[in-house]
Amino acid sequence: MWRRTPFLSRLSGQSLGLAVCRRMHTGAAAGPAEPVIDVHAHVVLGATMGTAGGFGPELGVDADGTPWFRIGEYYLRGVQYKGSPFMDASVRLARMERDGISFQVLSPNPLTYFHYIPAQEAVRFCRAHNDALAKLVADHPHRLAGLAALPVQCPESAAEELQRAVRELGLLGGGIGTEWGTPLDSPELDVVWATATSLDVPIFMHPAPRGIDGPVGDPRLRRFELDVVVGFNLESTLAICTLIFGGVLARHPNLDLCFPSGGGAIPFVSGRLAAAAAAPRPWVSDELRSRGALERALRRLWFDTHVHDDGALQLLQRVADPGHLVFGTNFAGWDQDQSKAASPPDTSMLELTVNARRLLRRPHLCVR
Repeated sequence: MWRRTPFLSRLSGQSLGLAVCRRMHTGAAAGPAEPVIDVHAHVVLGATMGTAGGFGPELGVDADGTPWFRIGEYYLRGVQYKGSPFMDASVRLARMERDGISFQVLSPNPLTYFHYIPAQEAVRFCRAHNDALAKLVADHPHRLAGLAALPVQCPESAAEELQRAVRELGLLGGGIGTEWGTPLDSPELDVVWATATSLDVPIFMHPAPRGIDGPVGDPRLRRFELDVVVGFNLESTLAICTLIFGGVLARHPNLDLCFPSGGGAIPFVSGRLAAAAAAPRPWVSDELRSRGALERALRRLWFDTHVHDDGALQLLQRVADPGHLVFGTNFAGWDQDQSKAASPPDTSMLELTVNARRLLRRPHLCVR
C-alpha cells in the first residue's frame, strides 16, 4: 500500500503569495491591469467520492487526526482537502481574490484521472465528476469554468463524454493525463482528438504520479519525490515528442493541446529534437524532415508559464508561439508560489489574458 506525505501534503493551508500575478501587468502604461485568467487549477469534488467503486476516491481521518485521501490502494496522507481551495468554493474564491486572480479554469485532480482502472468504473467517475463540476462553475460563472474528466482508456467513451460535457454541461474542453498504457499516437485515440477538433475545444494534458491506479514507474523517482519535482516534466516531454513524431498533430491540424509548466524539458531539448528530425532518423515522417518542420510543430502547442525562473521562461519563449502562452499557477499546490525562486519569471510583456481567451474560445471572458 503506497502512502505519501511530504510535498503533496503541503497542498493546502499555507499562505501563498503570487508574485507572478503582480508582475503580469506592471508596465509603465497607465490604466487598469488586465484580468488574470489561470488555466492551471485542480479541483476535488465531494460528489465524486466512491463513484469509482473500490477505487474510491475516499476521504478519511486517522485516529491521530491525520487526514488522508485514498485512490485504490494509494493513500495520500496529511492533505486537508476539506475546507481547502480544492473543495470549498468560498475558500477558493477568497484565495483568488487575495492573489489577484480574476478567473480560473478548473481541471481534474491528477490523482483521480483513473486512466488505468476498468472502463466501466472510469466512465461512472467521469460522468459524476463532470456533472458536479458543471454545477460548481454554474454557481460562479464569472469566476470559474471547467475542463472535463475523460475515460481515455476507452476512447469511444471518452469522445462521447467530451461531447456531453461540452454540449450539455457547458464545460470548455477536456483535462487528461499524459500516459495510460496506450501510445498517444495510437490510431485508437484519433476519435478523441477528432472529437475535440470537431467541438472546437482544447485538451489540457497534465501528468500524474505513477503507480496510483496503474503500473509503478522508475523507482529512482520515488526518492526525494522526484516523480513530482521532475517526473511530471519528463512525462510532458515524452508526451509532446510522441504526439509530434507519432503524427498526431499532422493528422489533426486544428487540435489544440495545452501542457503545464512550459512543457517540461521541451524548451531545452527542442534543438536536439530538430536535429533528430533533420538527420533524419528512420522513424521521422516525411512531413517532419523539411527544415523548420519540428519547430513549427512545437509552435502548434500551448503552454502555461508556471516555470519558476526567468531563464526557463526565456527558453520557452524561444520555442513556443508567444500567442500560445497562458498563465497557470497549480493553484494551492506545493509549487504555486514562484516568488521564492531566485529569479521568478516576469510575464509582463506577454499577452497571457488575450491568449487564454483564444485557447478557451471565450473572446469576451473577463472583459471589463
